[in-house]
Amino acid sequence: MNMRYAIEHQPELQRFRIVQQGEEALLEYQLLGDSVDFWRTYVPDALRGQGMAEQLVRHGLSWAQQQQLAVQASCWYVQKFL
Repeated sequence: MNMRYAIEHQPELQRFRIVQQGEEALLEYQLLGDSVDFWRTYVPDALRGQGMAEQLVRHGLSWAQQQQLAVQASCWYVQKFL
């Protein structure tokens, strides 16, 4: 299953999210000057296996590149994409 999900950026909360079936899948980050640390990816059990985490990470990395931010990843899942 390779659907495209609507990804919402919530800069005030430093996160990207997908809302499906009343649940949130998240990619959380912390801005550190001219770099960003993607520190947490979370997908609830009911939504796993649908590619949401990957879409969130790819979207977040694309955003970071557009913002010309150096990328760090405390999150093991995000590290797989670097």
